[in-house]
Amino acid sequence: MEKDTSVWWKTGVIYQVYPRSFQDSDGDGIGDLQGVINRLDYLSKTLGVDAIWLSPFYPSPQADFGYDVMDYCNVDPVFGDLTVFDRLLCEAHQRGLKVIIDIVPNHTSDRHPWFVESRSSRENPKRDWYIWQDAKEDGTPPNNWLAVFGGSSWEWDETTQQYYLHSFLKEQPDLNWRNADVREAMFNVYRFWLDRGVDGFRIDVAHYIMKDPEMRDNPINRDPSKGELKPTGDYDKLLHIYDKGHPDVHGVYHDLRDILDSYSPPRYSVGEIHIAEWKEWATYYGQNNDELHMPFNFALLVAPWKAAAIRKVIENVEKVTPSWGWPNYVLGNHDEPRIAGRLGVEKARQAAMLLLTLRGTPTLYNGDEFGQKNVEIPLEEQKDPWGKRVSGTGRDRNRTPNQWSPEANAGFTPAGVTPWLPVADDYRTVNMECELKESRSILNLYRKLLAFRKLSAAIKSGTYELIDPTPADCFAFLRQSGHERIITAFNMGETTARFDFHRFGRLEIIVSTGMDRAGLADSRYVDLSPWEGLVLRVL
Repeated sequence: MEKDTSVWWKTGVIYQVYPRSFQDSDGDGIGDLQGVINRLDYLSKTLGVDAIWLSPFYPSPQADFGYDVMDYCNVDPVFGDLTVFDRLLCEAHQRGLKVIIDIVPNHTSDRHPWFVESRSSRENPKRDWYIWQDAKEDGTPPNNWLAVFGGSSWEWDETTQQYYLHSFLKEQPDLNWRNADVREAMFNVYRFWLDRGVDGFRIDVAHYIMKDPEMRDNPINRDPSKGELKPTGDYDKLLHIYDKGHPDVHGVYHDLRDILDSYSPPRYSVGEIHIAEWKEWATYYGQNNDELHMPFNFALLVAPWKAAAIRKVIENVEKVTPSWGWPNYVLGNHDEPRIAGRLGVEKARQAAMLLLTLRGTPTLYNGDEFGQKNVEIPLEEQKDPWGKRVSGTGRDRNRTPNQWSPEANAGFTPAGVTPWLPVADDYRTVNMECELKESRSILNLYRKLLAFRKLSAAIKSGTYELIDPTPADCFAFLRQSGHERIITAFNMGETTARFDFHRFGRLEIIVSTGMDRAGLADSRYVDLSPWEGLVLRVL
């Protein structure tokens, strides 16, 4: 099968919008869909991304801030309504922006009408829409499965005298995807939004939806290196081989792909899949381009910022991505500490260059382009239920409001209004308005890289080739399409490094992470300062 790199999700850049923290339009301290509309010109023109991914905006009790869905086919009043969503979709499309929406197929809210019916009695027609099990003879849960957010995955229901399964909070009961009615109901949810015109879906915890039908105990994890990508207290005491990722999951995504491909043009899917084993991760592409378009690749979120570690991640991605597939990379999202917070400012600039020049689709997280950092919030003021239950896992710190201006509340919400989470103390200097005026700001680095990417076939869709040898603590690669050849080079060390690029001939510096170099490079050697990155064109 010939590889098609012309579709938008292969050549474009996706930008995650966390609506609660993006822009408040009505003065209640919480971001909303109209706020997203108000910033579309920034996204399409000032920044220059190609698609937006909206985190959940569905009606929800907000036990997990929208990932506990009460109605899959509506908008929570705090964010607007379906009319506002339709307007957002229209306005985005008019600007050439694609719209991807989050969908949560593994679980609903415990207040969803389906679950209210399911727990009402053992005889209810929707009883089997969720996963119910009898207690063991001693009254304990059916097996040893643990919830990601702490404690057992099983919650006792006094009324019907059975346990129900919840992979996350007890307020998030897991759907039973082995029930044909559940599968059809959820596929109809996808169709509802596809019929409205959305361009694709980010599928929350995509690999969780199918569990072991025998409900076997998970084995003890005797080797900590085989734990999850993101350890969560007691959770990694077990190897999670039976409570998610059963092979039957692939049949679900094969059927979903048929639905997505039935629309014109075909729609896109990317799955949130935290799997450390590369070959297993790659199975979610399908057998022949027939499942997810992409499983999200989170490896750079946890890799040490060292040349050898970064090279290894990329080598693994290139090795396992099937011939019909397309790689992707992520360096930040609503669940992870911010790039500038965990790496520091210099490395965050390198991260921007790496993300936007690798072979594959990049996904950015709102605010990372300003260099926003994590905001430490006292435990008693935290909102995230995970952080309250498992020490050190709170995600509030990387969900604080977007910093638009040096005005009160960083321009996120009017002065005098208390935002839902506190604004970072540095907002008077770290914000869009100030950084647009500063030629060497991280925002302008993102803008320059994004603008160059749009013009470069080599960066958008070209081949990837590792350049060897390089100096110690350094890393470089070549991207090529036709006659266009682009080199990206990084010095990930504390001393100046000299690269020997003489075999490439004449070189032109396109952009440095320091935003202080341009023009022709030396015909043989190129020196990089500590923690500098360079993009060069082979002339």
